[in-house]
This record gives sequence, structure tokens and C-alpha cells, in this order.
Amino acid sequence: MALLEQWQKIAYNEKTDRGELQRFWQRYFLLEKGVYEKLLTNPDEKVEGTVKELADKYNLSVMEMTGFLDGINDSLVEPNPISAATWFWADNGLDTGDICEQEIIKIDYSARPRDFYERDILPAMERTLVRCLDNIQMGYIRKIPQVESYSSYDKRL
Repeated sequence: MALLEQWQKIAYNEKTDRGELQRFWQRYFLLEKGVYEKLLTNPDEKVEGTVKELADKYNLSVMEMTGFLDGINDSLVEPNPISAATWFWADNGLDTGDICEQEIIKIDYSARPRDFYERDILPAMERTLVRCLDNIQMGYIRKIPQVESYSSYDKRL
């Protein structure tokens, strides 16, 4: 099983206790924040390496680094093939609300955009929507604040 698949199995396991999953994400977001703080101390530094090398450099496990790589794509000179299907809580902006649910997706650059969208994006959006609605029905309201400086929406809109 590939690292990304392992990360998804852990991070999006619907059978995991909700409290345990919430603690997992809270811990992860603190680790992620630490990596961004280190990266931003020297923003011109070229950072490269294997997932293991990067994990060691930033004091993360390989799984945590795999999770980290999902959100940094827009900041990279060479695109990272990882994206996410994300549902946001509505607010006054466009994709600026708290995150309700998210699923990591590996981008297939060899596919036609329409094929990739139909084969990968739409099914992921459907799965995440089902998780959102199931969680809400069970009384679990997940709201993960977006960090403005890490967001990928176009602030000019």
C-alpha cells in the first residue's frame, strides 16, 4: 500500500471513534503548523528530499509528512501531485469558511482534465459529502479553521 493510501486510511477512517479522530487532527494540525513555521523562517531555501528525509528534517513521522504534503502544493515551484476534495462551512467568502471534511487526492497529470475530474474528483467529493452528512446526523460538527496564510483560494475574488 502506498504512503498516500496509508495516510488516507488512517486520516479518513470512518470506523475510528470520533473523539479519537478529532484528537488525531488537532495533534496533526499542531505538527503541520510547526513545519510551516520552520519553512517560513527561510522562505527562499530550496527544500527537497524523500518523504523520509523530509520527515526526519522536520521531526515528523513518515505518515505525518505524507499528510503535510497534501496542503503545500500551491507553494511549490514544481507541483506536488497531491490535492484534496474539501467541503467548507459557508461564510461570506468563497471557500474561506472552516473545513468540514477533506479527502486527499493524487493528481493524475497524464489524464485528460475531464477524465480525471469524473474518475477522481467527483467520487471523492461524493464520499466526503456523505461523511459530512453522516457526521452531522450523529451530532459531530467538525469545524477546522482555515489558516489564512496557508489557504489556496484566490483572495482577489
